[in-house]
Amino acid sequence: MVKIIHWENENAVKTACSVLRRGGVIVYPTDTLYGFGCDAKNESAIQKINSIKGRISPMSVLAPNKETASSWMNISELDKKNVLEILGGSTTVIISVIDEVVSNSITGDKQTLGMRIPDHDFCQKLSHAYPNPITTTSVNRTRQEPLTNPEKILSEFAHEIDLIIEDGIIEGSGSTIYNFQDRELNILRL
Repeated sequence: MVKIIHWENENAVKTACSVLRRGGVIVYPTDTLYGFGCDAKNESAIQKINSIKGRISPMSVLAPNKETASSWMNISELDKKNVLEILGGSTTVIISVIDEVVSNSITGDKQTLGMRIPDHDFCQKLSHAYPNPITTTSVNRTRQEPLTNPEKILSEFAHEIDLIIEDGIIEGSGSTIYNFQDRELNILRL
């Protein structure tokens, strides 16, 4: 049975970390939409999210801060400085990363990773508390609109997820996505 906890509950982060450590899937609020989350180094958990979404494609991860995000990047210090200027809030940057930051099924052959540092307090607390990167991908099945209402999320995914961190209806849109390649930032999605 899916557990539901409000994000401001004092046990929300601890409970989410426990589910992630067990290889479970959580739904949690970000500053844009609700996201599916799992331990980005746990291949079994990643496959659960791919199965839920009905596709296999790259997922982004939460970074707790710019220092950690920088340590994952496999680019020059000057390029890191430029990328870090835009990284934060509702911005995702796809960038070359060092080995073993996350499972190879997330980085793929290109060894790239989408990174976000959301402003939502829960994301900040969770990404600081959990030792590994956490996936962040919209709560929907492929080619369907993201779900923004916790009741609808529960109705649709009750048998496929382990925990919902609730923050009411989130009327947002997906993050702005940049791809950093050949020393240039290109917008993929506004």
